[in-house]
Amino acid sequence: MFPQLVIPHTLAAGPGPGNTDPRVLERFAAAGVADHMQEDVVRGMREAKLMLREVFGTKNVYTYAVCGTGWSGLDCAFAPILSGDKVVTFVNGTFSGIDDLNIRMKASSNEDLAANPLDPKPANVITIKVPHGESVTGDIVEAALAEHKPMWAFMAHWETGSGRINDIQGFNDACARHDAMGIVDAVSSLGISVFDIDDYPAITTWASCPQKGILGLPLTYAPVSFNDRVIDLVKQRGCPTYVHHPLLDARHWGVENGQDVEAAAYHRTHSGYAVASFHEALRLLLQHGRAQKAADYEFFEKGLRNAIESMGCTVTSDMPSLLVFDLPAEFEGKEKELVGGCRANGFAIWNTLSDPPQIRVGILNQLTTAALSDIVGRFADAMIGIGARVDKDKIMQDLQDHLASR
Repeated sequence: MFPQLVIPHTLAAGPGPGNTDPRVLERFAAAGVADHMQEDVVRGMREAKLMLREVFGTKNVYTYAVCGTGWSGLDCAFAPILSGDKVVTFVNGTFSGIDDLNIRMKASSNEDLAANPLDPKPANVITIKVPHGESVTGDIVEAALAEHKPMWAFMAHWETGSGRINDIQGFNDACARHDAMGIVDAVSSLGISVFDIDDYPAITTWASCPQKGILGLPLTYAPVSFNDRVIDLVKQRGCPTYVHHPLLDARHWGVENGQDVEAAAYHRTHSGYAVASFHEALRLLLQHGRAQKAADYEFFEKGLRNAIESMGCTVTSDMPSLLVFDLPAEFEGKEKELVGGCRANGFAIWNTLSDPPQIRVGILNQLTTAALSDIVGRFADAMIGIGARVDKDKIMQDLQDHLASR
């Protein structure tokens, strides 16, 4: 018999998941044993979809959440893409690259899949690769859509692989000019940045995740939102899935024929624990306030950036929840060693998952003076541990001065 599993608490200071708020964990643990159609579970789902509309900034009725991680929500978002559809994707990091693979699998023919089952290369999917550390600009999108005239276009909003913010307005405008249906991976921006998706009507589909800006548990619900154009398309031609079907999933959230209905239709078994914790995570986000939360991230990121740069590192990212940076030149090649040492001591930072090797330190759900001081202090100790000359006392004092300036 294996011994009981005990997982220790760590300081999650990477690209995500972030440390879950104690109130979310308390709602998870306090939930009673209830079936998926119990009255309070269904009420929680009904209220969660309404809160999600506020978080997304939308009147889209087909706004709800998909059981699982962010990949589940993205799989649902890509479900309307059928074999043979022409798609242009924009890739500037690890996670938009995985999105691109999912899309290529969806749009492939049987022959494409047989030729390369794990990495198909259908001619009808055009992948535009933007160098690591650079953003996808409106000009890049415009040029690709003008040339290829696709049915669909895809882009990540914030790419956590490289820490870059991509041009969502330029993407929307190019999709509108060329009549492409836009799909956006908002996994890293929803609940952190303030944007209303209804301001981008050419983007027909949005998908996010539970564990970053929403700050729910990693395995709960992934938010999605579909506008009428893509819903009408699915009604006309369907999509070859049951589990992540945009219309069938919506029925279980009390959305049918474009209307909110009282009686939810069975589609899958939901967890009362997941509903309770996700509901509380949304309540927390809205109580904090979208605009205030965005301002808090910008303020704390500036303090972290100043500290990291004071240690001789070069920051290449522009996301307010995550720094991606190079170590000083003399420590090039020690990225994994530094990250491994931190993680062994309960300080969960990350290196990049693709070349070039960089360090990623984030502040998801760490918007307090104590939390940011802890992150900076631990990273300074890690730099000293690999031999860097770091004036920790000065760095910590400068950080305190910044935090006190608010």
